[in-house]
Amino acid sequence: MKIRVLLSDDHQILREGLRSLLDKEPDIEVVGEAEDGRSTLELTKNLRPHVVVMDITMPRLNGIYATRQITEEMPGVKVLSLSMYTYPWFVEQMLNAGAIGYLSKDCAFEELTRAIRTVFTGKTYLSPSLSHHERG
Repeated sequence: MKIRVLLSDDHQILREGLRSLLDKEPDIEVVGEAEDGRSTLELTKNLRPHVVVMDITMPRLNGIYATRQITEEMPGVKVLSLSMYTYPWFVEQMLNAGAIGYLSKDCAFEELTRAIRTVFTGKTYLSPSLSHHERG
């Protein structure tokens, strides 16, 4: 079974680049792309991905609120945050909203695929670059 992934980021080139790389992974299938929080909610309801790779700062509903709605309304969907923000406040907000993974956008592609596979199994993934952060 392939891991069904939805990419949510307001930068089209980032989504296209991630899709291009992820499409080469035999166990991962990108089922959709969303450019804002509201589109992410709609596509998640319609496409039922296993994992949503979620940016934080997006128009029409940010990633924190979109994550909260997804995890409350569709508890089987896992959210993995991929953000340029590494401040503990952002990490904490995403985890409290229901994300079970958090990566910095400066991570290597291999780390992203490892994180997708980890959160798909229901385990938490925090980027090693965030090791100073402890959930509390």
